[in-house]
Amino acid sequence: MSKKDYYEILGLPRNASKEDIKKAYRKLAMQYHPDRNPGNAEAEEKFKEIAEAYEVLSNDEKRSKYDQYGHSGLRGGTDFHEWSNVNDIFSHFSDIFGSAFGGSIFDDFFGTSTSQRTRQKTTGTPGSDLKVTLKLTLEEIATGTTKKIKIKKYNKCDICGGTGARTSSSFKTCPVCNGTGEVRQVSRSIFGQFVNISTCNNCGGTGKIINEPCAKCKGEGRVYEESTIKINVPAGVYNDSYMTLRGEGNAGKNGGAPGDIIVVFQELPHEHFTRDGDNVIYDLYISYPEAVLGTEVEVPTLTGRAKLKIEPGIQPGKFLKMREKGIQHLNSHGAGDQLVKVNIHVPKNVNAREKELLKELAKMPNIKPSN
Repeated sequence: MSKKDYYEILGLPRNASKEDIKKAYRKLAMQYHPDRNPGNAEAEEKFKEIAEAYEVLSNDEKRSKYDQYGHSGLRGGTDFHEWSNVNDIFSHFSDIFGSAFGGSIFDDFFGTSTSQRTRQKTTGTPGSDLKVTLKLTLEEIATGTTKKIKIKKYNKCDICGGTGARTSSSFKTCPVCNGTGEVRQVSRSIFGQFVNISTCNNCGGTGKIINEPCAKCKGEGRVYEESTIKINVPAGVYNDSYMTLRGEGNAGKNGGAPGDIIVVFQELPHEHFTRDGDNVIYDLYISYPEAVLGTEVEVPTLTGRAKLKIEPGIQPGKFLKMREKGIQHLNSHGAGDQLVKVNIHVPKNVNAREKELLKELAKMPNIKPSN
């Protein structure tokens, strides 16, 4: 499975629509098709990589998991195909390619299709994504938490509703695209006729331009201001994992779709514990007499302090398990354990009386190790 960002592979923003994903896939699949790149192993691998990205992003459930948790959110729950050849890919995605070779997609790209493609007129320019690093303690990770943060970002203008115009009648037809929102360029090559359809840069694909801009946002349809964002952090996240807040990023220009906020989690070092998956490890130090005779100690946990019984004769290095005192599993029931490692405290300095007792103790038969 590819570890590259699927949106980057298809050259799309994270708020891309299903239609945008489909179009990007069709275009790239044609570009890297092995028939156009004979003997090019790199192009074939790229072709398979594009298919993998489309398989995830075109599926609502898989895309949601990927958006929230990245590649780790797909582990164990997504069946990725091992494409043996391009026939497999065209066959699997027959909804957009038609037959295994050629069919609708080849007709469309090489100018032989009798059907006309329909394009949806875009509205404004999409907003950009924002990245936020959120620092969390192990206690917060163990049970989940809710955080509120303040960030500066573009929000939809509350005066014009994001249109950028002073009133609903403050528009006129774009003179470049004549209101279609797109510009077409026709070119010919040895492969046939190509029609390149692109969004009109003059109107941003809306087909209209603003004649009288909004006084507050100056025609952008958005304003830059401080906002408070609520983040519901699930239990069990780990360092450098992330979640996506869809539609919470920068507002788009002139009513364009908003971007996302990518929240990257950073785990803070802990005073007592080290993390091992969903388990936490605590180093306990006891005296030699306590190890020989046994004792009961109080140890810290992620939810407070708890008592732990030490059996007589416990050996240094032994781990004692405190069940489900660790971190809750991400997206599943149950929790990890707290593992308490037993260490024997060896004093560096002793007084005369202690030294005398230790010498006497060393002479006793059960104290010396058997060789």
